[in-house]
Amino acid sequence: MSNRPVPLLVARDLVKSHGRTPALRGAGLELGEGEIVAVTGASGSGKSTLLHCLAGIVRPDGGSVTYDGKRVDTLPERRLSELRRTDFGVVFQFGQLIPELTAVDNVALPLMLAGTARGAAQERAGAWLERFGVREQGGLRPGELSGGQAQRVALARALVTGPRVVFADEPTGALDSLASEQVMTALVGAARESGAAVLLITHDARTAAYADREVRLQDGVPVELGVLA
Repeated sequence: MSNRPVPLLVARDLVKSHGRTPALRGAGLELGEGEIVAVTGASGSGKSTLLHCLAGIVRPDGGSVTYDGKRVDTLPERRLSELRRTDFGVVFQFGQLIPELTAVDNVALPLMLAGTARGAAQERAGAWLERFGVREQGGLRPGELSGGQAQRVALARALVTGPRVVFADEPTGALDSLASEQVMTALVGAARESGAAVLLITHDARTAAYADREVRLQDGVPVELGVLA
């Protein structure tokens, strides 16, 4: 009998090409409630494309994506944007913080976009910066942060709205080993505490080891590698 958690995000038979180059060739994946899944594979294997399809950033050419039992890939763009502000949190390799805003305002921005007053949003953002060990850097702009600090700010921004799913696309790809460990420890700890599921895209075995299980993409098709120790 399987102990795998109840599926929250499910992809079936995903097909996606970039021009004439196939990226996904019938890919399927399940992410359970509170589960951390690492998707690994060689460069060009379709890892980021899979994440983008699951997060509603791009639409697949074929197949389906369901979240909490409802189709995601057929939703209008306005509804997808709402999902990414409420239920989904996304972290990219280089953080993609807004350079003109301070760290605390970068984290507060999703809350303000959802209608939270600026003062309350900044207070909540500050608490998340504290949680990730970068509260003292709250008044700095992204260009004044180290790579590890910027990525922890990006994690705080992704988690501040209390998402049910966090999508992390190579979150340690641009970091040294110490900063990578700090970022992954912070991400996993926050996800475990809040009950968020995490889809982690990585090429690094040490980063993948933080997950509950690993799925490797080969030529756009996932191969289940099983539960990690």
